[in-house]
Amino acid sequence: MAEIDDVRSLLSGRPRPVGWTERRARIEEVAAVDPPPEGVTFTPATIAGVPAEWSVASDADPRRVLLFLHGGGYCSGSIVSHRNLASRSGQAAGMRCLALQYRLAPEHPFPAALEDARGVYEALLDQGFAPGDIVVGGDSAGGGLTLALMVALRDAGRPLPGCAWLISPWIDLAMTGATIDCKDAVDPLIHRAYLEDLSEAYRGGRPAEDPLISPLHADLVGLPPVLVQVGSAEALLDDAVRIAGRLGAADVPVRLEVWPAMIHAWMLWAARLADGRRALAAAGDFLRRRGI
Repeated sequence: MAEIDDVRSLLSGRPRPVGWTERRARIEEVAAVDPPPEGVTFTPATIAGVPAEWSVASDADPRRVLLFLHGGGYCSGSIVSHRNLASRSGQAAGMRCLALQYRLAPEHPFPAALEDARGVYEALLDQGFAPGDIVVGGDSAGGGLTLALMVALRDAGRPLPGCAWLISPWIDLAMTGATIDCKDAVDPLIHRAYLEDLSEAYRGGRPAEDPLISPLHADLVGLPPVLVQVGSAEALLDDAVRIAGRLGAADVPVRLEVWPAMIHAWMLWAARLADGRRALAAAGDFLRRRGI
């Protein structure tokens, strides 16, 4: 059996969860199935009032930090579910990683998650981190939140991070991408009805076209270099391809990688996926060099 088929079996072996409590429990169950890498120290923290966790490998550059924003459709996901991915990401990039537990919808709809991310970013600046030594990244909704954070910072005249990393990003909460439907049969995680629930919960009545909710509609001029990584078997493939095109059209240095046969946020299972480890290595190189 191919490695990716093993992951597919893990994800499809039980009925889909129903309701926010079940969904939140399930993502922690399936995404945290593997232990984090050895040689990494984990330290809980609260920064700007937001629960967070530092993960630091023994050879990490203490002057640089990856601000990691987890996925889960803005309604689930946590430090626990994404501990493996966040810690492996910092390890691959050779820097400290700070994973956030931003507030979740529907209890805390937009702009709560964005406010939390921005508050922590500003706190890192106050702690003495140079803007160029901070990189921001995340998977799925965390990828969309990464872009929204940079747009909000730019619009406020604030210094921007050195570069950004989008993993299987969700950047269109109106779900207009063709692959949401044509990849439905091959994506074990993402389906239109599920995304509609998440979008409604996060938006809290605001239009899906709001550029800070759906960065596909944002003015992207002036953003730092961006790496976009996506699997070919993803319902959100079009989101990744379209945002890479929009970034390029805005003269933002951008690199798009489409990984054959990979599913949504496949790097969560890098412990059992060689292509997950290879994708993380490529991302680590990009973040280390700030996209240069």
